[in-house]
Amino acid sequence: MSTPVIFDPHSLPVDDNVNPYTFCVELKGSQWFLQKGKMIAYYGRMTFNGIGHTGLDRLVRSSFHSPLHASDWVVAEGQGKMLLADRAFDVNSYDLDNGNLTIRSGNLLAFQPSLALKQSIVPGFVTLIGTGKFVAASNGPVVFMEPPLRVDPQALVGWADCPSPCHHYDHGYMTGVMGGVRALTGLGGVSGEEHQFEFIGAGTVLLQSTETLMPERSTGHTPHEPGVPGQHGSGHSPQGAPGGVPRLPGQLGDLQRRFGL
Repeated sequence: MSTPVIFDPHSLPVDDNVNPYTFCVELKGSQWFLQKGKMIAYYGRMTFNGIGHTGLDRLVRSSFHSPLHASDWVVAEGQGKMLLADRAFDVNSYDLDNGNLTIRSGNLLAFQPSLALKQSIVPGFVTLIGTGKFVAASNGPVVFMEPPLRVDPQALVGWADCPSPCHHYDHGYMTGVMGGVRALTGLGGVSGEEHQFEFIGAGTVLLQSTETLMPERSTGHTPHEPGVPGQHGSGHSPQGAPGGVPRLPGQLGDLQRRFGL
């Protein structure tokens, strides 16, 4: 049996992964927006205040523009190191450089106030704009794809620097044998083979490596939102992690993914 690694405030990484499922944020008198329930431990002195806290009015006016999700978020501030996780899902940090990224609201764990969070026109998604770091979870490693392509909605994590998707329905599949069986029996919902999100134009699409999903808990998502992270799949980091931080192309800025071991 291997000896477990025991961390302390000095050995924990700074704004990086502790392992594929845990991320460490260092606060030095700074602030982070944090989805409720995602902090699992911290060293130091920190406070956690809701979005409606009067002392945060100026920060919220500049960085948080999604009333639908306001009750699910807090602001962490103080001194120390904070560990973030989400039920053993894969967790990674990303850097936006003057960028524009839309992400499923249930996948977003935390972000720096230098980014502005806005409500997306696509239900269940939010948009981050600007320059800064954010932390997100996925059900298995994330795959980065270049449009044009069509995506199973349940596998979609988000998209960067490209137009919002439109719906595509495979009418041949829906009216064929499988569609007839579903109409007669009522069994089986719409699958990714019948309904997809279609992306066109320049940009990058982020997919999780599974379409097996479980309902999100009540804190940290829009109720009945389809496609939130589900039961954890792969325990491996994405391929290509060693050897530097890969950059994604984009019209408004590069999206940079960081991996930790």
